[in-house]
Amino acid sequence: MEIKRKRYLERLISRMDNGMIKVVTGIRRCGKTYLLFHLFYNYLVQTGVPETNIITIPLDDDDYADYTDPSRLYDYIKSRITNPKQKYYVFIDEAQYAITREEMKNPDIPIRLYGVLNGLLRKENVDVYVTGSNSKFLSTDIMTEFRGRGDEVHIAPLSFSEFVPAFDGDKMDAWRSYTYYGGMPRILSEKDDQAKSAYLDRLNKEIYMKDITERYDIRNGNGMEELMKILASAIGSLTNAQKISDTFNSNGIKGITMPTIANYLVYLQESFVVQKAERYDIKGRKYISTPAKYYYSDMGLRNAFLNFRQYEETHIMENVIYNELIYRGCNVDVGVVEVRSDDGSRKQLEVDFVANQGNKRYYIQAAFALSDQEKMDQEQASLIKISDSFKKIIVVNSNTPVWRNDQGILVMNLYDFLLNENSLDM
Repeated sequence: MEIKRKRYLERLISRMDNGMIKVVTGIRRCGKTYLLFHLFYNYLVQTGVPETNIITIPLDDDDYADYTDPSRLYDYIKSRITNPKQKYYVFIDEAQYAITREEMKNPDIPIRLYGVLNGLLRKENVDVYVTGSNSKFLSTDIMTEFRGRGDEVHIAPLSFSEFVPAFDGDKMDAWRSYTYYGGMPRILSEKDDQAKSAYLDRLNKEIYMKDITERYDIRNGNGMEELMKILASAIGSLTNAQKISDTFNSNGIKGITMPTIANYLVYLQESFVVQKAERYDIKGRKYISTPAKYYYSDMGLRNAFLNFRQYEETHIMENVIYNELIYRGCNVDVGVVEVRSDDGSRKQLEVDFVANQGNKRYYIQAAFALSDQEKMDQEQASLIKISDSFKKIIVVNSNTPVWRNDQGILVMNLYDFLLNENSLDM
């Protein structure tokens, strides 16, 4: 079954011929190449673009190894642009292969790939699309280098709403599989649990660990692996580099300093393995720099890293909701509401997510169950202390219908939230 990736395809289509470099970023094996080289390619052909005018260059393919040299890459692309009166579409896949380790490490060395992209930008009959698995070199730097002429489309592993139609089973079976093995597209074609586990283990060891340690010249691979396990064990928990350093020391892991851990956290974010959610003081309208929360981009990768030994559905549900909000284009923070107790003391209540989308804002709590009024009071305590009029939502893991309680808070079940693309505005 073909998975349409409709939301991402529409984002690419809306950016066609806008005079910018379209940078498609995302974790390795999440479907960037399929989106660009298959779905978008077919769309162009169906709208009348000749296939000879679509130039595809997968730099991670050995057949294209020569073109990891930017000079040869540029010469090849120029040789394919034969008619100045026709439009050409250039797809460069896994563009980080054309960036040397020296260029990555030394900010004083110019990145030659950017010169290639700059040259293509000057051609009015060329529309450029680049994919990559590193945010620093293929989105952040491009936005700076080209002064607003870079346009990022970030793609993630399958959302639950993309996963369910391709899954052979009902939505509850799909949820169990999704939260256990994740949403990497190939998971759906693996035949059994053993094959799924082996595939995820290979991704973690052969691609992500190897990729990150080589890209950033990390000599202590064991330290990075331990960090990833700590983050995987503590999804949804507040942490920072100092706290992780203390955990290392208490576990007898020596030689990994706090600044090194801080760098490793950045590397994992730049490689899209984890995402960071900062804390936001809702009443004070300011960010709290530390600690923060880290969420895995794919639950299967997270579970495989822990050998499937820690399946805590409450934390996993929270992680999936975070990923869904990102998928919908929200900017997501962890909310903090400071309140005064009866004895005059102050305490902080947490809102799981503050999701901003344009001029809209949503306050969202993730609750595994609302078994009684005491549990409802606990979940809504922070929400009712927020005085603004933005929507407040509790997402609960049950099959209960959507309803609004006496406090004006919308309560909806997990499946309605994930499978209805308009659920935030119900």
